[in-house]
Amino acid sequence: MVNGEYRNSLDDKGRFLIPSRIRNSIKGNILILTRSVDRCIWIFTPDEWEKISQLIMGTSSMFSKRTRSMQRRIIAPAQECEIDKSGRITIPQTLREYANLESKKEATILGVQNYMELWDVNSYNSYLLDSEDDFLDAAEDLDKLLQSNNL
Repeated sequence: MVNGEYRNSLDDKGRFLIPSRIRNSIKGNILILTRSVDRCIWIFTPDEWEKISQLIMGTSSMFSKRTRSMQRRIIAPAQECEIDKSGRITIPQTLREYANLESKKEATILGVQNYMELWDVNSYNSYLLDSEDDFLDAAEDLDKLLQSNNL
C-alpha cells in the first residue's frame, strides 16, 4: 500500500471510494475492515490481516482477560469487503457507527504503509488536536534515536 491522506464522502449506501493511488497498489479486490484502538476503522489487505490476526490469536490464550478483549474488539468485528468495479467499498453499518461515519458526510482515509485508517473528518481533526502533546513527545524520542544513529 502507499502513504497519503485523502478525503471523500460516503454515499447513501455507506460506500466509500478508495482513491485510485491506493487502489492501484492493492492486489486483488478484497479488504478486511475492523475497529481500531482509536475511533476509526482499520483497513488491511488479506495478507496483512492474516499477519495481524495470527499474531493476536497465536501468541496468547483465550483464558487471558486482555487477550479476550483484543479478540472481541479487533478480531471479532473484522469483515471482508469487496472493492466494486467503481473502486468503492461498502462500510458495514456496525463499523460506521463505531467510527461515527455517516452517509453524505466527508471522511478521511490515511494510507499508513501497510494498512489504512478511515476516519470521520471531525473525529480525525479532534484526534490531531487532542494528541498534539503525545506527538511532540514522540518527535523528541525520534530525534534522540536519529541522533544516536548519526542520522
